[in-house]
Amino acid sequence: MALSMSFLMVFSFLACAPLCFSHKSNGGYLYPQFYDHSCPRAQEIVKSVVAKAVAREARMAASLLRLHFHDCFVKGCDASLLLDSSGSIISEKRSVPNRNSARGFEVLDEIKSALEKECPHTVSCADILALAARDSTVLTGGPSWVVPLGRRDSKGASLSGSNNNIPAPNNTFQTILTKFKLKGLDIVDLVALSGSHTIGNARCTSFRQRLYNQSGNGQPDYTLDQSYAAQLRSRCPRSGGDQNLFFLDFVSPTKFDNNYFKNILASKGLLSSDQILFTMNGVSMELVKKYAENNGIFFEQFAKSMVKMGNITPLTGSRGEIRKNCRRINSS
Repeated sequence: MALSMSFLMVFSFLACAPLCFSHKSNGGYLYPQFYDHSCPRAQEIVKSVVAKAVAREARMAASLLRLHFHDCFVKGCDASLLLDSSGSIISEKRSVPNRNSARGFEVLDEIKSALEKECPHTVSCADILALAARDSTVLTGGPSWVVPLGRRDSKGASLSGSNNNIPAPNNTFQTILTKFKLKGLDIVDLVALSGSHTIGNARCTSFRQRLYNQSGNGQPDYTLDQSYAAQLRSRCPRSGGDQNLFFLDFVSPTKFDNNYFKNILASKGLLSSDQILFTMNGVSMELVKKYAENNGIFFEQFAKSMVKMGNITPLTGSRGEIRKNCRRINSS
């Protein structure tokens, strides 16, 4: 009897295992083992293609990480960002936050193509985005995390959602926090996820107003270290050079670490949205200090917040579809 009870307890645990390590979403669960039987090499394939892409161009890690963020903040984590314009679909790639800056789509095409050969019509583009973001973080020296899987792909895009929901470099602190809260994320997630700016680049047009008297009061932004500002002005003039690129973290631009937060403490956060984490709110100020002092604490929270962000209203179950080509819905 004892043996049979023990067997039942073990069986019950195994039966609920996917749920015990899952995240509830509207209409279904995401769990790490989702492709264990249907496409056991899925994660290995994603990692391999991402590794090759980042080896070719270090900047690609930040680009792939950013795509996941920009996707999840519009209609949830459903790969709507990856759709090209066609038929009634107006691509989110045309939005202000994505136009001339969102990149890495060819890498995702390569991943999808490899997965379609391995296990046709099985792995969603939304899950590819989530895995590529994790792998990009790890490849640049950042933390790893277990990615809950099982997202499905949307059959539409939202240009207006992309224009309105994604936090902008020049938004006020309260506006950015509100955009996070509307997605179920809090101030801790805001500061931790902003730490992704430890890698990657920003365009001159994203921070020009901090360098010149475009702040509304006729003065430059004095929360920016003025010697640093002078360096930036040399390649970011008052007009022209909009697409000139600058490291978000000038200390270690291709390494995922906490130098981003140390830069903010030194008034050398490149974007206004970076520096206001320290100047406009007491809670965020303390978090910036904490992450600047302890890389391990930052890594731990970043991983938690990425899982949380990746769980923003995903399509699960029978909703949406598994696209064969990430750029278009299956019926087109």
